[in-house]
Amino acid sequence: MVQRILQPGEIEGLDHNAIPRLLLPQPDSLFKARALRLRELAKGNIKGIPVDAGMQGYLVLMAALADAQAAVVGKLAPGAVPAADPDALRRAMQHRMPVLPVNGARPPVWRDIFANLLDELAATAASQPALSGGLTQVLAQLRALDASALDACADAVLDENGDNLNPMHAPFVAAALQILWSVSASELRAARVPDLETGTLCPVCGSHPVASVIRIGGQSQGYRYLHCGICESEWHMVRVKCSTCEQNGKIAYQGLDAADAAPFDPVAAKDDKLPNKANDPKKVARAETCDDCHTYRKVFNQEHDYNVEPLADDLASLMLDLLVGEAGYQRASGNPLLWLGKNDSGEGQPA
Repeated sequence: MVQRILQPGEIEGLDHNAIPRLLLPQPDSLFKARALRLRELAKGNIKGIPVDAGMQGYLVLMAALADAQAAVVGKLAPGAVPAADPDALRRAMQHRMPVLPVNGARPPVWRDIFANLLDELAATAASQPALSGGLTQVLAQLRALDASALDACADAVLDENGDNLNPMHAPFVAAALQILWSVSASELRAARVPDLETGTLCPVCGSHPVASVIRIGGQSQGYRYLHCGICESEWHMVRVKCSTCEQNGKIAYQGLDAADAAPFDPVAAKDDKLPNKANDPKKVARAETCDDCHTYRKVFNQEHDYNVEPLADDLASLMLDLLVGEAGYQRASGNPLLWLGKNDSGEGQPA
């Protein structure tokens, strides 16, 4: 990458105290880091996120999927994913709309990305007997989808419409869409991405966030970002504020240990920072609940685990979902790598 050297006077003119409002994805490293995190979670090596034995195999499968995503990204030819249209960028800036909306037309290359992803996974299945049985069967089903069925599945993933999805197919289709949108998003300039009227949707693609993450380092130190499950961008939202209804009067935090619920601190909320003693496993993963809208999203804190990965950690912390759900809160949005089927009573269950 060519970097421009700042001239005398330009450095002094930079605002070193500004909060980066948007962190664009880096797909070259993102999927590799996710695969590593998923495997550590599956092994039970992450303090603060205990993983049920029944979930370990699925996390290993999703780690293989993340590895396949990384391989596909690494083999993409320059310019394979079309850049954002300049006219569309101007309209988005003018009307405060997402610059790469998920409800827009998908470039045909997404089907090539999907096919390449299946090829990478087929090689994984051939080399890892522990994964080969179920994975080979799912891959055969996915290859058998015609263009219409594949597009319908992609539409349902992007609409978050689980009723029209095969829950075994959806994570793989979502993974291809993540490649497409994250590569496109990585080529944007953050300054050309407008703020939306609402802070609860991704300003890049308009999707819902999977979870929140407290970042550390540089100008992002101690600030909360919402993580998009499709384009993988992150955007700033002040802490102690509901990421669904944007109210802050009835916020609470629930950990796997109920005694770890953090009280509302109006002074800390005003400063957008909360006092923390670093490296506390109980504060790696918590649910932020709102009694105004009765929803929740999880918050993963890099101050307590440097390697937190929002999508992977969210996937692994289903125990926290169960506890918060039992308390009467509804999850605000889902995880694109896990879709729930329906049992005979109509209740959701992992597929």
